[in-house]
Amino acid sequence: MTRLVLRRLTIAVPLVFIVSVLTFVLESLAPGDTARTILGTNYTPEGYAQLHEKLGLGDPVLVQYWHWLTDAVRGDLGVSPISGLSVGSEIVNRMGVTLSLIVGTTLVSALLGVALGVLSAVRGGRLGKAIDVFSLLGFALPNFWLGLVLITGLAVTVRLFPATGYVPLTASPSEWVASLVLPIITLALGGAAAVAKQTRDSMSDALDAEYVYVLRANGASERSLVLRHALRNAAIPVVTVVGLLFVGLLNSTVLVEGVFAMPGLGGLAVQATTQHDLPMIQGVAVTFTIVVVIVNLLVDLLYGWLNPKVRVR
Repeated sequence: MTRLVLRRLTIAVPLVFIVSVLTFVLESLAPGDTARTILGTNYTPEGYAQLHEKLGLGDPVLVQYWHWLTDAVRGDLGVSPISGLSVGSEIVNRMGVTLSLIVGTTLVSALLGVALGVLSAVRGGRLGKAIDVFSLLGFALPNFWLGLVLITGLAVTVRLFPATGYVPLTASPSEWVASLVLPIITLALGGAAAVAKQTRDSMSDALDAEYVYVLRANGASERSLVLRHALRNAAIPVVTVVGLLFVGLLNSTVLVEGVFAMPGLGGLAVQATTQHDLPMIQGVAVTFTIVVVIVNLLVDLLYGWLNPKVRVR
C-alpha cells in the first residue's frame, strides 16, 4: 500500500504542473485582458498601456507563468488584480461551500444508489425495471431545471427550505443542513441513478458466481451472502463510479451554485473567467486538480482494501 501511495503521488506532481501550465497558457490566449476589465470602457491608450505594464501583461507568457510558479511553490497564489483579495484566502473561504455540497451529494448518492441497486439485484422483476426508469430520469433531467422545480415546489410554494443562500456550519448547524437540502437533492438524483445501475449490474454478476452457490449449499444465510460476500466483491466498480461522481460534481456544482446563489468555488471560477482574472483562475484550477488527485488516491486505497491483489501491483 505504501508503494501504491508513493507511485500515485509521483504521478500527481507532474499532473498538477501540467494542468497549471495549460490553464495559464490557454487563459492568456483568450480574448481580452485584465487591464481592460479593470478600466472598463472609458480609458485612454496611455492609461491602458500604463496599467498593462504595471500588471506585467506585456511580459512573455512563460515569464508570467514562471513568476506565478515561484510564488505558488512557496504557498502564495497571488492577489486578484480585480478585487484586490488574496487568492488563497478567497479559495479557503469558498471551499467549505463547495465541499459541503459535493461531499453531501456523494454520500446521499452512494447510500441511496447502493441500497436501490442491491434491492434490485436481489429481488429483480418490477423493481429492476423501476431502477432502469429511475436511471434514465436521473441522466435525462438537467440539474438547473430540477433545481428550479425544487425551489418552486419546496421553497416558494410549501416553504420547507430556503430558496437560495448558504449558512455556514459554525453559524447554525440546522440552517446549514436546511441550506444544503435542495442543492444536494438536485445533484444527487443523477448520481444515485448511476450508482444504482452499476450496483445492480455488479451485484447480479456476483450473485451468479459459483462461490455464492457453494456458500448457499453450505448453509450460509442469505443476508450474509448478499452483504458480506457478494456486495464486497461487487464493490470495486461501484467505488469507481462513486469516485467519478465526486470528480464530476466539481463541474456540476457550477450551475447549481448559480441556481441556488451559493458562494462556492464554481461561481468563483465563472466570475474569474469572465473578468479574465488570471491569478484567481489559476488558484481554482490548481485546487480542483489537487482535489481530483486526492479523490483518486482514496479510490486506489479502497481498491487495495477491497481487493488485496491490488496492493502488490
